[in-house]
Amino acid sequence: MPARPRWIVAFIAAAVLTLGCGELPDPAMPDDSAPPPSAAPTQSGEPDGTATVEEFNRDARGAVSGAETYWSGVFKSSGVAFTPVRTVTPYRGDGELSCGREPIPADNAVYCPAGDFIAYDADWAVTAFRKIGDAFVYYLLGHEYAHAVQARLGVEHRYAIDHELQADCMAGAYLGDSVRDDKLQLADGDLEEFRSGLLAVGDPEGQPWFAPESHGTVAQRTDAFFSGYEKSLDACDLT
Repeated sequence: MPARPRWIVAFIAAAVLTLGCGELPDPAMPDDSAPPPSAAPTQSGEPDGTATVEEFNRDARGAVSGAETYWSGVFKSSGVAFTPVRTVTPYRGDGELSCGREPIPADNAVYCPAGDFIAYDADWAVTAFRKIGDAFVYYLLGHEYAHAVQARLGVEHRYAIDHELQADCMAGAYLGDSVRDDKLQLADGDLEEFRSGLLAVGDPEGQPWFAPESHGTVAQRTDAFFSGYEKSLDACDLT
C-alpha cells in the first residue's frame, strides 16, 4: 500500500456492471506531469513510488490475488466452494468491451456478471494510479471483487446505493482483515489517506439517493468502508 494516496475516482452503477485474475498487459503510460507518490514497501518488499506501468501491474496483480485469497478463505470457513473471478481485462475507450449487450464506458472499472470478469480502462487507471498511489489500486479492485462475491452469494438490493455501500464495506473488510492477518502492510498515514480519498468518491451534492448511478454520500461511503475495515464482515449485512 502506498504512503499518502489521493483518490479522485468515481464508479458507475452496479445495476449493469461491477473486475478476475489474469496477466495484465502493459497499457501505454499516459503523459502526466504529476509527481509520483512517495515510496513505501509493497507486499513483496519491493519499493513503490516509481509510478511505472510495471509497478501498476504488480500492484493490480497483488490486489486481485489478495482479494481472491481472502474470499477463498472466507468461503472455505463457511464450508462453501469458491470460484475466483474468471479474468481481469484492461480496455481502452468507450465500447471496446461489452457486458452482455451493454458497452462498458471509458474511465471506469466494472464487474460484469454476464461474463464473470472485471474490466478497467487502462489509461484511466494508470493515470489515477500515478496521481494517487497503489492504495487506489487495492481499493478499486477490492470494491469490484466485492461485487463478484455479491453475485456468487446471490445478493440483491432494490436500490443500487445499497449494493455499492455493501461493496465498500466488503472492500474495507478485505483490507482490514488482511492487515490484521499480516498479509498486507500499511505505511504510516495510510488510514488518514483512506479517509481523504473517500472524500473524492461520494455522490455529488443533491443527487437523489435512489438514482441508479448513486453510490452514497461521502459520509455514507466512509462509514461503510471503515465499518468493514474495523469490524470485518459482521458489519456488511451478508447474512
